[in-house]
Amino acid sequence: MTTHKREADNQSHHEDIVHIGQVMTRMRLLVGRRLIGRLAVQNVAPGLELSHLDVLDAVRRAETAGEVTVGVIAEILRIDPSRASRIVAEMVTRGVLRRKASQADARRIVVVITALGRKLVAEIKTQKLAIVQKVVKDWPPADVEAFATLFDRFISGYEQTFLPRKD
Repeated sequence: MTTHKREADNQSHHEDIVHIGQVMTRMRLLVGRRLIGRLAVQNVAPGLELSHLDVLDAVRRAETAGEVTVGVIAEILRIDPSRASRIVAEMVTRGVLRRKASQADARRIVVVITALGRKLVAEIKTQKLAIVQKVVKDWPPADVEAFATLFDRFISGYEQTFLPRKD
């Protein structure tokens, strides 16, 4: 490969990286408005806040690995445990979550999603999938498949960049 070709490739690569950064900014602005979550709350559980949805999602994701505690929720959301505890208490009051004794250790309290909470999760998922479907409706199936693979790879790499290191 010639030096000129290598420099052109490096310049093109740099421009692609800049473009990705610009698109990420646009996406952050859209996601930051939390439109899907706002619709779901409005339709299913008026009065809930978006932070409640974050906790609900954290519980949903964590329950696949076992029992969920307030500490687990705080760790997933990277918030103070006392804040997580207050949000969980609000959600218990509103019937979205409930507390129960751990099956592994009765001294420990775990958090579980109620039927209303599952309905809210389902509504969010339905709305999110409808929006994604609308965005890609004119895309060839091969493009949708390629984007799904590449987007997952990108987000996985992004997550790995910010996960705490275990030394």
